[in-house]
Parts: sequence; structure tokens; C-alpha cells
Amino acid sequence: MTDLKTLVDGLNQQILEGKILEAFEEYYAEDVVMQDNDWPARVGKEVNRQYEADFVNGITEFRGAKLLNTLVSDGITVCEWWFDYTHQQFGTRTYTQICVQRWKNGKIVEEKFYYNN
Repeated sequence: MTDLKTLVDGLNQQILEGKILEAFEEYYAEDVVMQDNDWPARVGKEVNRQYEADFVNGITEFRGAKLLNTLVSDGITVCEWWFDYTHQQFGTRTYTQICVQRWKNGKIVEEKFYYNN
């Protein structure tokens, strides 16, 4: 099996290339649970696929993304991102986000995003 650093680096590279939906298909488990801050968790790949597609398709201007840090532990990765974009629902956003990912069998089974609203 591919080591966790190689997996998270591949995921992050796709995100940097704007291939967010392709990365989701490749790296996320069917039973994935995703959550933003303290909002209700989204359970299952289908629900999260739609959420991700709605987010990506709602971006009206993309000004940048930078991967600031990546930490790899036993079954867990933590990534620190900086984003700058305009979204039709959320308006102009420039912020730093932390995402904590739990992996199993080469796929993300749980991911939580922390950022200022």
C-alpha cells in the first residue's frame, strides 16, 4: 500500500491544480464523514460529492491557494491551506484553513475543516 505521505501529497497536488472533484473521487472512501467547523457532519460519498460540486461550481473568481504545511502521523494527516476566492453564496473569502484527515486503506474516511467564518 502507498504510504500516507505519498497519498496526501498526491491529493494536495490535485487540489493545487484545481482538480478538486477528481481528487475527491480518487482519495475519499464511500462512507466518508466530512464536517466544517461545528456544522452538522455530512455522511457518505454521495452527499459529500454533491457538497463539493456545489462549492466548486459556485466559485466565481479564484485568486489563489497555497499549501502552507502538511503533517503526517499514524493514519492522520493535517494540512494548512490559504485560500482567496469569490463564491456566489459566501462572497469574497480570504482565509487560512486547517483540515484534519483520518485515513483507512488508502482513503480518507473522516475529514474536518477548521476556519473562521
